[in-house]
Parts: sequence; C-alpha cells; structure tokens
Amino acid sequence: MVNDDQAAAPPFESVAPAPEIDVRRYLDGAAGFFGAAANVIMQLSNPPVGYGVVESPVESGNVMIHPWKRLRTTLTYLAVALLGTEADRAAYREAVDAVHKYVRSRPDSTVKYNAFDPKLQLWVAACLYWGARDLYERMHGPMDDYDADAFYVHAARLGTTLQVRPEMWPADRAAFDRYWAENLAKTRIDPKIRAYFDDLIDLKMLPRPLRPPFAGVHRFFVTGLLPQHLRDEMGMTWTPRQDRVLAAMLRTAGAVESVVPPMLRAFPLNVYLTDMRIRRRLGLRLV
Repeated sequence: MVNDDQAAAPPFESVAPAPEIDVRRYLDGAAGFFGAAANVIMQLSNPPVGYGVVESPVESGNVMIHPWKRLRTTLTYLAVALLGTEADRAAYREAVDAVHKYVRSRPDSTVKYNAFDPKLQLWVAACLYWGARDLYERMHGPMDDYDADAFYVHAARLGTTLQVRPEMWPADRAAFDRYWAENLAKTRIDPKIRAYFDDLIDLKMLPRPLRPPFAGVHRFFVTGLLPQHLRDEMGMTWTPRQDRVLAAMLRTAGAVESVVPPMLRAFPLNVYLTDMRIRRRLGLRLV
C-alpha cells in the first residue's frame, strides 16, 4: 500500500529546462570528504531534521553505530541524484522511502518531524547544493554565470529525487540565496543536538586508536566550512589566520584535482553509483 506522503511524490523533472552542462566537471570527490560533516550539521540545524536523525529508530542508518554504511548511503544518494538515470533515481527513491517511513516523531517527541515532509527535504537539498557550490568555488574559483545557472537547475534533483516538488526549488540563484539566508537565520542548535554534533566532529564513531590523529584536523575543516551563524550556535571560534590557512589548503587541493583524470576526480561518487547498479541488478538492498 502506498501512503499519502509517497503518493504525493513528484515526477522526476527539473524546475526549468537545463542548459547543456556536463555536471561531472563540477563534482569533486574530495569535496565530499572535506565538507561532509559540516554539511550534516547544516542539515540537522533545522530542528525537525536534527531530531528526526537523532531519534530515528533505524539503527542501520545511525552514523555513530554504522559509520561506513551511513557514508555509503549518503554518497550513493548524491551520486544517484546528480549522475543517475531516471531508473536509478526511481529505484533508490523506493529504497530510501522504505526506511523513511519509520522516521516520524512519537507522541512524546519534543519536536515534531516526518521524513516525508517535502519542506524538510528541501532544506536538506539546499544544504547539499550550497555546500557543493561553496566548496567548488573555494577549490577552483567561481563558475561563470552560464555554468552556475546550469549547475543550479541540475541540483534541483537533490530534492526532486525524493518528495520535493519541482516548483518548490527556488526559481533561480537569486531566489535560492534569499531562501538560504532566511532559513539559515532560523536554524537553532540546542544542547541535545550540539552533543550529537560534537561526537560527530570528534569522530566518536571510529575506533579509539583512530581518533587522535584525525579528530583535530576534522574539527578544523568542519569549523571553517560552517556558516558563521552555525559556528556561533556551536560556540566555535574561527580566526582570520585559520581562514587563510583553510583557503590555501583548498586551493591547493583544487589545483591538484584539476590535473588528475576525470575518473579519479569523480571518485568515490562514480564507484558508489556503479555499486548501486550492481546491487540493484542482483536484487540486494540499496540502503
């Protein structure tokens, strides 16, 4: 039986005819590693999204228990949404919906949420787009207007692959920037969610011997890639010198990536897309 939330799901289409663009030129596999945790914090700073994740009864999707599986699921979604065919997107959407149906607030929940809420999914998609654009520009410099518009239209798939209706995606980049500023200002991080974020930043999901070499660097990147409003919500400090160091590191990473073969540059998104297609062919679980 299809529930009302799933029945209202949109067809797979963009908000407007997309100009010709090879989106792979603007997808950096390294950017996903640099910005993953910061983007999670952006998404979960919307309280219903945050509480939906923290209180979720779906243990297999809990990053603190199954970090590698959670990473695979998230990166596969990005790969399918941005690079996949309509058949890929339909199959992965069905798999995600089968998990999302369990993510609903309980009667005693302090924050009400529903993973099928398209407004919450729109916020998550907006965070993914904003993070991808921000990291690309930090690593490679700004896109020209034509490619920036084309990438923006294509990025609507980050939401419409699930329940976001095409008309919900802001009409253009200027409209998106207004949506972003308005909704970012509404984000709040309470003590319960902040504790979850601190565990995530400090890599508490990893075996203890692996934490010390990486936790400090991880916190540096997370802090530097968060919008200032969310740094304030987290009680983080960030200096101009740290900002210059981060900028130099990202420009260097971008310069290296610009000369590597496209297949390596797209790693691991291309690998996860292939993995999803093999799993689908073999009838294995996708999520």
